[in-house]
Amino acid sequence: MTSENTSLLNDQLVDMKFITAFTGLTDKWFYKMIQEGLFPKPIKLGRTSRWFKSEVELWLHQRIEESRGISELENK
Repeated sequence: MTSENTSLLNDQLVDMKFITAFTGLTDKWFYKMIQEGLFPKPIKLGRTSRWFKSEVELWLHQRIEESRGISELENK
C-alpha cells in the first residue's frame, strides 16, 4: 500500500503485462497469489486492473529479504 507520505500523483499505476515482464513470472501465478492473499489486490478501473508500482516493488523487496534471510542463516 502507498505510504501516507506518498502522493497518488507520484506513484505509477502498472498493469499485469508490466508485472510479468518485470518479474519473469506468469499472470496465472500472480492471480493465484492474489486469491491466496499473497500479492496486492488490483485496483479496478472499469474493465482493467492496475497496481501501484510501489506496492509491486515492496512485495518483490519482501520476497528478496525472505529468500536471502533464510540463505544467510544457512551459510553461518
